Amino acid sequence: MKPIILIAGGSGLIGSRLVEYLSDEYEFYILSRSKKENKPGVKYFVWNTDKGEMDLEAFKDVTAVINLAGAGIADKRWTAHRKKQLVSSRVDSVATLLRAMEEAGMKRPLYIGASAIGYYGDTGSTKVIESDKGGTGFLAKVTQEWEEAHERIYPYFDRSVLLRIGIVLSKKGGALKEMIKPANLGVYGYFGNGSAYYSWIHIDDICKMIASALKEESYSGVYNATAPEPITIKELIVALKKAKGAIGIVLPVPELALKLVLGEMTQMLTDSMRVLPQRMLSEGYNFIHDEPIAAIKDILEKKI
Repeated sequence: MKPIILIAGGSGLIGSRLVEYLSDEYEFYILSRSKKENKPGVKYFVWNTDKGEMDLEAFKDVTAVINLAGAGIADKRWTAHRKKQLVSSRVDSVATLLRAMEEAGMKRPLYIGASAIGYYGDTGSTKVIESDKGGTGFLAKVTQEWEEAHERIYPYFDRSVLLRIGIVLSKKGGALKEMIKPANLGVYGYFGNGSAYYSWIHIDDICKMIASALKEESYSGVYNATAPEPITIKELIVALKKAKGAIGIVLPVPELALKLVLGEMTQMLTDSMRVLPQRMLSEGYNFIHDEPIAAIKDILEKKI
């Protein structure tokens, strides 16, 4: 029998790819807000994070719990209501798991939680590593509260890993999907003056990092889940153009125009975060993709 992993957020961008990536080695229990039909290697259990309820059978024979749950930061404009949702969806997912762990009265081997590099705030051109302090601004506030929630569940596990995830490159969601839309029309737009650093990561490297944490006992604590070399948003746009081998124009999208359309969410596009995966490198992690053009080519070819 394969080891069983319980995933919260298993139907999201990272979770769905993770199930594909590890399907030969593991079986999965996935927490869902509604009843779903089981399929080979995947079994669904209902939970309700608004009420703090979940099916305790989801913990049966589980060797690891992976919590990726949280409303999409870029999915909707940041109204006051939406900002509350972004915080509560993250904090409540951990609280629901914690309450269920207390009720189940059992300790599990491993917990892997998701956070984000937004934790550091706008760091400009300054390089930051895991030991650096959290920053300011809404994104920093969300991730810091998220991490505080994760910390409360750690005592119920023998080992805990927290991934501060960078800008995930995937054709199915996130920043790259949105960049591809105008690129298909020959327009490659970068935000502001293009100097903001984007700490990117290929979606399969996130999956491989999680796989490494599952298998290697040395993984413990906080890790920046980013490629070794952050690049500016303008460099990322140019990398997309080169990866597509297309003809087109690279031009700036003025910050004022962004603010008119997106409001406070503009922060997400113009904040600079030059984040380094120091602890991943110290673990000897070998990146699948550490060069942006090759990473984007791979994503476009595989349609992942």
